[in-house]
Amino acid sequence: MLDLKKDVKYVKGVGPNRVILLNKLGIYTLGDLITYYPRTYEDRSKPKTLFECMDGEEALIDVIATSKIIETRFGKKTMQKIMLRDSTAQAEAVWFNQSYLKSKFTIGKRYRMYGKLEKKFGRIQIANPVFDEYGMTTNTGKIIPIYPLTYSLSQNIIRKIMENAIKEVYGNLEETLPEYILKRENLLNINEATKLIHFPKELKNFEIARKRLVFEELLITQLALLALKQNEILKIKGIEFSSKYKINEMVQRFPFELTNAQKRVLQEIEKDMETSKMMNRLLQGDVGSGKTAVAMCCAYKAVKCGYQVAIMAPTAILATQHMENFQKMLQELQIKCELLISGITKKKKTDILERLKNGDIDILIGTHAILEDNVEFKNLGLVVTDEQHRFGVRQRNKIVKKGQNPDVLVMSATPIPRTLALILYGDLDISIIDELPPNRKKIETFAVTKNMQERIDRFIEKQINQGRQAYIVCPLVEESEENDLKSVIELCEKYQKEIFPQYRVSYLHGKMKQKDKDDIMLKFKNHEIDILISTTVIEVGVDVPNANIMVIEDAQRFGLAQLHQLRGRVGRGEYQSYCILKYEGKGENIRKRMKVMCDTNDGFIISGKDLELRGSGDFFGTMQHGLPEFKIANLFEDMGILKQAQAIAQNIMGKENGLFLQENLKLKKVVNEKLNQLGSGTL
Repeated sequence: MLDLKKDVKYVKGVGPNRVILLNKLGIYTLGDLITYYPRTYEDRSKPKTLFECMDGEEALIDVIATSKIIETRFGKKTMQKIMLRDSTAQAEAVWFNQSYLKSKFTIGKRYRMYGKLEKKFGRIQIANPVFDEYGMTTNTGKIIPIYPLTYSLSQNIIRKIMENAIKEVYGNLEETLPEYILKRENLLNINEATKLIHFPKELKNFEIARKRLVFEELLITQLALLALKQNEILKIKGIEFSSKYKINEMVQRFPFELTNAQKRVLQEIEKDMETSKMMNRLLQGDVGSGKTAVAMCCAYKAVKCGYQVAIMAPTAILATQHMENFQKMLQELQIKCELLISGITKKKKTDILERLKNGDIDILIGTHAILEDNVEFKNLGLVVTDEQHRFGVRQRNKIVKKGQNPDVLVMSATPIPRTLALILYGDLDISIIDELPPNRKKIETFAVTKNMQERIDRFIEKQINQGRQAYIVCPLVEESEENDLKSVIELCEKYQKEIFPQYRVSYLHGKMKQKDKDDIMLKFKNHEIDILISTTVIEVGVDVPNANIMVIEDAQRFGLAQLHQLRGRVGRGEYQSYCILKYEGKGENIRKRMKVMCDTNDGFIISGKDLELRGSGDFFGTMQHGLPEFKIANLFEDMGILKQAQAIAQNIMGKENGLFLQENLKLKKVVNEKLNQLGSGTL
């Protein structure tokens, strides 16, 4: 019997070194491997003549070698070159540091090559092509899957491992969807879908396979969320906070007027807190809409009613920022706040844990450190998690168990249209802050092509000379095998040595240790760095009021909602702020998406447009937007399938014994697996 939990190291072609690299990608089992889906495909199945190929096009050519490989040396580097022709033109293929190619070609023999062709000064060149002898189909003559970031695993190696895995599982995968759903929705069976998503014979095969897998993923998620909502865990008696202490007492202490949206949301939350039902509420609000002020008011009420509060943030610097804000407002009310992050001394931590257990600390603000078993509250009444997508249901449940059914408020700065939010967060009630404070200056946004680089640099220089700071964001950390985007480190060197040697330039990326990331962000916040070059790790809400420029490289690669999140890193102080979107490509879709960003600062409008345009820049959508992590579904592209899946899930759960009916037992099994992943028990 097929064991999908089998360690990936036993898959043919993996071995001890590759297993470490696969683990880095989150692939530990055979099941993980076959659900590591391609992010795109290259169609290497249809050859073109050299005459037909456009400059800059990636294409498959069918050619004859007209020379031997000529190797040239440049210091320690080598270049390999060979002349080729077909019936329409001549070309040269060029590789670097690949001396083994000398024995791979014979004059007069036919080859198929795939790569990027460039036409310059009447010559055609194809750089670093993959190739096969004519008639072979190892690298060409078929549709090739391209997998997400593979660290030191080449695409060829991961494809070979995947081929072996698919051979092992094909025909043996257990069907997860009931027969009546497969027929009614006209879906492929699980074995065909799994094979064709990785190795489609035609691109339409991939689309049919993808539909099946997306549908299943969304249906299971919907069923799990509905099950959670129906589950007794959400009906258990919660804390009934006293109506004697009102949130409005805290509202009046702010040095500014709260928006009507904030006041409306606080009424919804207070009503929840004063009932015996355990509150499980999502607070959604655009960047800068004032979610922290709302959390502070709720914490005030909980403490006044005799309970402790836990505030959990995804990073130490964000937790520290919350601590500063909370202390500023609550210290004079004798409400005791403490900060628990991994960087504090052992002595300090012991002291905090003791005082927390004794009830001497009212509000504990921290990172994942709060989840540790030795963190014990005397009387936990309210749990607030900031940037909820960084934690997920499992961690939420873990902290909830530190009290007697405390109320839970989860906050997210990812604006999603309400209809989509209701589908995604089926286990939560939803409050939305859909209004920004009146004093916020609009962030001026410009979409420009790469040829404006010099003007952008001069603009940055002018702002830094006035005492401001700048962010520059790139999509990747390092050059991947099939991508030539600038890496953060290379870009940083270029800015340090060539463009701005007079300024303090530093970089930040996701592979750095958390402590190092926090140190860099702190230095930037304290103005010890002028320009910070980063991947999207700077997305989460750290306030640097002095930073007023956000430059986003290759903006066409990002989803609109993510561009909006990144833009929200500036505009947090008194200075006029600017966001510069540098993009490549002339497609209508790219132009429309850039226009949306320039025309509006409203995150809800932007996410609505994201749904409408469903741009290819949202290919990685769900993870980057901070929505639930899906392996294949993209909520912006798959809205139609999502609605279908939701309707079927509601129909199943609306029936008596829905998932326990004979026809749904396969579904019940996978829903239980999903609930287990979420740390929510089983049905």
